[in-house]
Parts: sequence; structure tokens; C-alpha cells
Amino acid sequence: MGQQHKLPDVLWFACAVAALGGFLFGFDMAVVSGTLPLVTEQFSLSAFQQGWFVSSALVGCIVGVAVSGELGDRYGRRRALLLAAVLFLVSAVGSGLLPSFSSIVWARLLGGVGVGIASSMVPLYISEIAPARIRGRLVTYYQLAVTFGILMAYLSNAFLLHRTYDTGAQASGWLGVAFDEEVWRGMFMVEALPALVFLLGLMAIPESPRWLIQQGHTAAGMALLGRFVGEAEAQADAESRQRQSRQRQAAYRELFAPKWRGALLLGLLLPLFSQFCGINAIIYYGPSILKATGVSLTNSLQSQIVFGVANLLFTLVAVWKVDKLGRRPLYLAGTVAAALSLMVVGACLHAELTGGLLLGAVIVFLASFAFSIGPLKFVVAAEIFPAAIRGRAMALSIMVMWVADTIIGQLTPVLLEGIGTAFTFWFFALWCVLAFITVYRLLPETKGKSLEDIERRWLENR
Repeated sequence: MGQQHKLPDVLWFACAVAALGGFLFGFDMAVVSGTLPLVTEQFSLSAFQQGWFVSSALVGCIVGVAVSGELGDRYGRRRALLLAAVLFLVSAVGSGLLPSFSSIVWARLLGGVGVGIASSMVPLYISEIAPARIRGRLVTYYQLAVTFGILMAYLSNAFLLHRTYDTGAQASGWLGVAFDEEVWRGMFMVEALPALVFLLGLMAIPESPRWLIQQGHTAAGMALLGRFVGEAEAQADAESRQRQSRQRQAAYRELFAPKWRGALLLGLLLPLFSQFCGINAIIYYGPSILKATGVSLTNSLQSQIVFGVANLLFTLVAVWKVDKLGRRPLYLAGTVAAALSLMVVGACLHAELTGGLLLGAVIVFLASFAFSIGPLKFVVAAEIFPAAIRGRAMALSIMVMWVADTIIGQLTPVLLEGIGTAFTFWFFALWCVLAFITVYRLLPETKGKSLEDIERRWLENR
């Protein structure tokens, strides 16, 4: 801990600002859970339209990730994040003010583009400014910010519902429409405030020093990198980059070389598993699922707050242990616990039990996800790819996450309607088992290793 206190203020400030992108990611994805029942009622949405309302933002995420690698490599990580911040702001205001269902979907799409860019660029930016000894911890702060954003969305939704339905408070004009008559509009508009803070904060932090060095601005990049990680590590990094300079313009096809096959499989499968394990069925459809089992909308949103607190607290376990226990043990333990808890959730729903056992099983699943499956996909993806194509490879990995997320967003209401809630959660449990097998067979331990050491390990074991 003593070393941690010696880290420079500029590092913590830059990480905090960048992590706001994770907060907005979580908020934007979770806020829809509270709006979905209300929007469904107001616009009489079918199951397919409900899926499209949820997954429209996810389609935007795919677009955002698709362009993020090119934007980040060409114009810099910080400029790409500035674009994301603007899109967050426009989406929040548009979702709250636009009149028709189709126009709201377009606003959600724009916000999704911002989420896609941020989901790729934020962990990449943090990994490029972080000292090696705490890189895992700092990248995990991004996931912590995501879970905090999810919790704040739940709290905001519950507060606005309580204000409207329980206290009877009324505002006039468009505020009355947005926060009283059609309270779901206010739920969306709350996001404008953190989006504005993110935009202003990005104007105060520097560009990634490693990106500056890649672009030939060696003196400025080295000076800035020294401020972040110290002179000794900055010099070692510079020497390593000189050895790799001839590979700087490597193409995507380099990823498919046999020597990187294990890294590629992990980079594609871990984000896939993170979505097919069922986390977003709870985040997006939690209130709808609980309402269908007889729980009132207000109480279901209160249950979501409990879920959000568990998610946040157990992400702290990952922050605390990821650089001590390592990536591999955390992931293996988390997938076992997630699979077992999802089986219990399915059994409770099959037996129509909606009490403490169901709530406890969901909390165990969220806890398991929060310290393993959720954050470690970002940590591993930021570490395992070769330096020459790390930015584009990271974008490819995160794109898989959003494609899988889009599929789940569209598929979940169909599964719930077609095979029922119990079998839907057992389906998710199966994916947790597959995740365990994959990590057990493929993932090497990377804690405490420099990015160059990890790269050499793949080469030696190809």
C-alpha cells in the first residue's frame, strides 16, 4: 500500500476522469431497466419492440466499437473519448425530449455509439498510463465505475418513481411532463449531468503518452509517461518500443497468426461469455421479470438497488485481489459460483418462489460476476495482445462483447416468452460452465508481468 500512496496525482486524476466513461456506460445500459415497463405501457410495445428498444443502444455500441480502433489510433484516445462524451450528452437529452418511439430509439442508438467508443478507449487509455505493478487494479477501476453507474441508474429510477407515485410531487411545463406525467423521460435525462462532467474533465487530462510515442512525438510522450509511471519504467518501455518499432503498422491479419491463436480465442470468448452468462437479463429485464412474478414495479426497482449494491461491493473484491491472487483464480472461482447461483435462480422461478432464496441467489450471481467475469475481460484483453496491434485488437474484443450483448438484448424477451424464466436462467448457467472450461484450458496467469513479458510468453508457447 505504501507504493500506492506514492503514485502521482496526475495518474489518479486521469484515471478518475477516464473512468467516468465507465460510469456512463453502466448508467446508460441500466437506466433502460426502469424505463422499459413504462415505455412498453405508453407505446404498447410487442415483445419484439421491447427487444429493439433495449438492443438499439447495443447496435450503436457495435458501430462505436467498430470505429473506435481507427479513431483512437488516428486521432488519439482522448479525442475519441471527447466524441463519446458529446454523444452521451446528446442521447440523454434526446431520449428525454423526443416525442415518438422511433425518434427515442435513434437517440438511444447515438448513446450506444458513445458507449461503444468509451468501452474500448477507456480501458485502453488506463492501461497505457498505468504502472505495471498496479495495471490490473487500475483497469478494474473502470469496471468499478461501470457498476457504480448501474447502481446510480437504479437509485435514480427508484427515486423518480417514488417522487411521482408516492409523494405526488408535481412540476410545471416540460419538467412536469418529463419528471411526472412521463417519468421515464426524466430517468433518461438525468444522464446529461455526468455526461457534461465527463466532457469537461476530458478537456483537463493529457493524451495517452504511449499513443504520442507511437505517433513520433517521442520527447513529449516520454516526458508525460515519466510523470505517470516514473522515469525507470518509462525508459524501459521506450527501449521495448524501439525493438518493436518495425511492427507498429501491423494489420489485423497478424492476430490470426498461429502464435497469437490462444490470445485471439481468449480475446473473443471472454467478452462473449460475459454477456451470455445472463448479467444483462437481470440489468435490462430485472423489473419486468420480478413484476411478472407478482412483485410491484416499485418493489422490483428496490430489489434492483440491492442487486446494484452487491455488484458494486464485489467489484471491490476484484480491485483488491486482481494484482494479488491473479486473474486466473478469480475467474475460475467466479464462474463456478455464477453457474451454481443461476441454477438456483432457475429452480426458484420454476417453483414460483419469489422470496429471500431467489433474491439471495441473484445477489450471489451478481457478486460472482462482479469479481470475475465482469472486470477480468477488460483486464485480460488489455494485456494479452501484441503491442503492434493492441488498440485494434482491443476494439475487436470489445466489439464481440457488444455483438453478444445485442443478441442477448433481443433474445432475452423471446426466451422469457418462449421457454420461460427458469429455462432461460439455466441456459445462462450453461455458458458459465463453458467459460470455466475455456479459462482453465487457455488463460495463463499475467499478474505482475510486463506487457512485453506477456507477449514473449505467447511467442515461446506457440
